[in-house]
Amino acid sequence: MKLHSWQKFVLIVAACAAGTCTVLADAPKSADPNNITGTHGLILVDKLGSRIRFFTPDSYKELSNIDVGVKPHEIAISPDRKTAYVSVYGDGIYGNNPHPGHTIAIIDLASRQMTGTIDVSPYQAPHGLMIDSHGVLYVTCDLSRKLLIIDPHKRTIEAAIDTEGTGHFLAVLPDASKAYVANKNDKPFISVIDLKARKMIGRIPAPNGTEGIAAAPDGKQVLAVDFGVPQLFVIDTATDKVVDTVPLKGADGEFRVKYSPDGSEVVTTALNSPVANLLKASDLHGEQIVLTVGKVPMGISFAADGRTALVMNHGEGTVSVVDFKEGRVAGKFDAGTGIENAAYY
Repeated sequence: MKLHSWQKFVLIVAACAAGTCTVLADAPKSADPNNITGTHGLILVDKLGSRIRFFTPDSYKELSNIDVGVKPHEIAISPDRKTAYVSVYGDGIYGNNPHPGHTIAIIDLASRQMTGTIDVSPYQAPHGLMIDSHGVLYVTCDLSRKLLIIDPHKRTIEAAIDTEGTGHFLAVLPDASKAYVANKNDKPFISVIDLKARKMIGRIPAPNGTEGIAAAPDGKQVLAVDFGVPQLFVIDTATDKVVDTVPLKGADGEFRVKYSPDGSEVVTTALNSPVANLLKASDLHGEQIVLTVGKVPMGISFAADGRTALVMNHGEGTVSVVDFKEGRVAGKFDAGTGIENAAYY
């Protein structure tokens, strides 16, 4: 039975009166549990400030923040949108991390408090972090050259899979059948992991190494950023082969790539130049819009309105607000010391 908007409102009020409401009605859905969006909140990972920050998702005002001690990096939101998981990498950077971390912070989104940690010892330097529709976590530990499969409820490691390379970022297909691990500069391939068999099953050549990597919401393609040349590798997930390369205009030191939740748009950022590239997923070789954002742009997050993306300017403590429908930077707001990543929920 289809409910009218007023009927939905009555049900929401009744549920809240009973103390059982937890999320907003009609929260936007995504086929990919690693690319959700929403209107309830905005969580930002301030790597340089060693904090997790909470902002209003519309006016971009800070509500509160949590000090996690050392540099947090990546974020995953649970399917029920009640919990965020943040990898705590250590006090250094890739290739120079003298005191590597070994925890994943557990954040209750309703109270905006850290409620515990998952210890991944003996593995070190948890970095790339993904989740599946059942709430299982996948994390790369670069110093240990492992992809961990974690049950976050039991806070236990279910498997530790060799990746051969020092996996930096990863993409998990929406159906959680496979993971693709980007090896930044120590191995000239992307590691392909069968998550059901829990083993590495392939190596996709990438002579310069790779950085950012993202799966399409339909799971048919993966895009990976070439570490040495401003281009994207287009990977067919049926064959695990590179079927195309896409040059990126006006950029240097490509870093991140992300699909919009509906799969129609692609946004990339460039580490060595203050630009973000906007592409149409249906025509990656079509017109590219190159926008000037802030210093050292990194993470990308999509709002629920279907037109707004945030670009985290890690090098200047700001976030650029991009209207990708109009192809322009609509604004910028201050946010901590150096935000690497963020997520709407």
